[in-house]
Amino acid sequence: MLLHKTNITILRATSPQSQPNFTILRRNFCLWSMKKDPDLESALSRNRRWVVNNQIKNIIFRYPNNEIPIETLQKKFKTLDLQGKALNWISKYPSCFELHQNRIRLTKRMMNLVHQEQTIKDSLDPVFAQRLAKLLMLSFNNTLNVIKINEIKNSLGFPDDYLIRIVPRYPDLFRIVNESGRRSSMAIELIHWNPNFAVSEVEASALRKGLEPNFSCCLPSSWVKSLEKFHEFESVPYVSPYSDPRVLVEGSKEMEKRNVGLVHELLSLTLWKKVSVMKLGHFKREFFLPDKLNVLLLKHPGIFYVSNKYRIYTVLLREGYVGSQLLDKDPLVVVKEKFGEIMQEGLHEYNQRRRLVNIEKKRNKGVPLSRVDEDEMKGRRRRRRSREVSDDDGDVVVDGVNGNKLGGLLDPEERKRFYKVLFDDDGS
Repeated sequence: MLLHKTNITILRATSPQSQPNFTILRRNFCLWSMKKDPDLESALSRNRRWVVNNQIKNIIFRYPNNEIPIETLQKKFKTLDLQGKALNWISKYPSCFELHQNRIRLTKRMMNLVHQEQTIKDSLDPVFAQRLAKLLMLSFNNTLNVIKINEIKNSLGFPDDYLIRIVPRYPDLFRIVNESGRRSSMAIELIHWNPNFAVSEVEASALRKGLEPNFSCCLPSSWVKSLEKFHEFESVPYVSPYSDPRVLVEGSKEMEKRNVGLVHELLSLTLWKKVSVMKLGHFKREFFLPDKLNVLLLKHPGIFYVSNKYRIYTVLLREGYVGSQLLDKDPLVVVKEKFGEIMQEGLHEYNQRRRLVNIEKKRNKGVPLSRVDEDEMKGRRRRRRSREVSDDDGDVVVDGVNGNKLGGLLDPEERKRFYKVLFDDDGS
């Protein structure tokens, strides 16, 4: 909660007339506070380097022969909120990228992985269609704006061309509507309600177990008050998120049950069982969710986990994880993890080569072997501290369309340390 702490400190230094504002900020601070879960914080920590490399891969595929001039990639670094030399970055991942005639391309291993990912996506078209249909069925008029769907399409695993690939392939399910003719007004409408799709994950799990539909509570026994509130909440009968919310009384326990169920279902549809709170808030009108969405999420800590890692609020489905590990991995998640493994393998290879070069330089300068080993240990400790600062990443998607920034690097000194670690320069 670094951002809130800073605001409160500033207010304490102001005049007594600012006391009302101080009270308001303190209230907001408490609303967004949730006891941190180390395992789930780790699960939310997607490697920042993985995010950037994935975007570099996508940029490369937009150019002829799947190659991009190094000068062009250098200019693209600004859209990725990166500074420093592109070549320095690329050289750190020899198993992912290679330099050929001053152009960057993917290695054969990476190309094989990309083809594997594409093959899986092609086989998942029926799954994407069902997922899109369920998403539309969650909205009270069965229609969603394309721009809003695009905000969460990566979380849902949709291919970039889903609008021209999935929608036309299922004309009995979807159609494109655009009443004003403007691109921003384009929407997808569900034209056939499939009752088999209108079964939530909570209901499906209950059917498999032969039980009544109920939410799972993932809290330790020491959380006595939270557990009591959860059991009180569970005394209200389950309300399907696919039911019409307009028949419910606003502010009632039944409406709260329905709202919690809808967020639960939406998170269940995502690959990583998580989504940005800001993006979720963009669907409040379509999903009939309350304006104070943060209150709803934090009121149910046994079901949802809310984190503001790097000042980007993310809600995660607790039951989707065991410790820090995702319980049920989508085939696309498995492929993405392989990409991460290849990337880390290349980074390890780069670090090893660099370490040997540094050792050889010190030996040539006549530095005693014991001193070399001592310096090496100090270097490892510095790199470990640097990783704590720069390797973690929240729910960040650096997207060529949206241009979202890498979260958390707001302080100039912190940014400087970050680029020093990644590029061996100060970002200037």
